[in-house]
Amino acid sequence: MPATSKPNYFWSILTMKCPRCRRGPMFKNSNPWKLRKVFDMPVSCPKCRQPYELEPGFWYGTAYVSYALSVALSVSTFVAWYVLIGMSTQDNRFFFWLGINVFLLIFLQPWLMRLSRVIYLYFFVKYDPDYKSNKQEEVKQD
Repeated sequence: MPATSKPNYFWSILTMKCPRCRRGPMFKNSNPWKLRKVFDMPVSCPKCRQPYELEPGFWYGTAYVSYALSVALSVSTFVAWYVLIGMSTQDNRFFFWLGINVFLLIFLQPWLMRLSRVIYLYFFVKYDPDYKSNKQEEVKQD
């Protein structure tokens, strides 16, 4: 990708890139299913030096975003199930959907938790096309 082009907003969120430059990775490990390292993040973006934790306790707000993502996933699977298979009081289709939905929520939870961190940080940090000339303060790496 050329350095002068503006990275796509939604693609940057889905690929979990820094909100300021949309180029640096937000997580040290790209695989969210390595559960011991699911939240391993650098202190700041390796490209633009944007600090990821803006204040102590910053990430507590991601619980609301994660909840909204889980509800959106549940509603979308319900609508898809209703349109494709249908619901009935005569059989157990609702419980089959419920079981599949629970499985999806558990399986996708590491990815949803990471995605909620990315979306939450995007609320507070805006894209800076001149991030190279607008230097960020150095953050001590631990």
